[in-house]
Amino acid sequence: MGEPLFLAVGRLGRPHGVRGDIVMNVLTDFPERLKPGVQVYVGPDRQLLRIVRVRPHGEKLLVAFEGVAQREAAGMLRNQLVLVRAADVPPLPEGEYYHHQLIGLQVVTDQGQTLGQVVEILETGANDVYVVRQETGKDLLLPAIEEVVLEIDLNARRMEVHLLPGLTTEH
Repeated sequence: MGEPLFLAVGRLGRPHGVRGDIVMNVLTDFPERLKPGVQVYVGPDRQLLRIVRVRPHGEKLLVAFEGVAQREAAGMLRNQLVLVRAADVPPLPEGEYYHHQLIGLQVVTDQGQTLGQVVEILETGANDVYVVRQETGKDLLLPAIEEVVLEIDLNARRMEVHLLPGLTTEH
C-alpha cells in the first residue's frame, strides 16, 4: 500500500460572522502552517482553495478562503475535510514518523520471523501501539518503544521488532 496523496489537517464546522469565516477543528500537529496564502484541498472533490485569513478561536481556528466571502458560501463547506498534499508535509526529526508512513509496513522480528503488516496505530497517551495484522487474521499489539521497535526502513517498507516476553502467545 503506498502513501496517500492527501492528508487531513482540519474539518470545517459552522460559519462564523458574515464575511465567509468558518470554524475549523484542527487535525494536524502543525496548525502554524495553515496561514494566508497556503493552498488546501477541501471536501471529497478536493476543491483547491487558498487561505486568506486565519486566527485562533479557542481550541479551533477561524479560517477564510479566497472566493468565499459570504456566510452562505462558507456554510456550503460545512463538515468538509481540509486536506494538504502528503508531499507538502514538513519533514520530521530523525527517528520520528507520520502515522500514514507506518501503515502497511511489513513487520519482521530480529529472528527473521514475518509477523504481518501494520494496519492501525493506537494513541494511548504513554506511547503509541502498533496493531499488526498477522496472516492468521489475528492482531498483535506492539508498543512503540525502543526495546520493541528496533528499526524502521521506509524505503524497504519494513519494521524490525524484538518480541519481549508476553507480547505474543506464539513462539
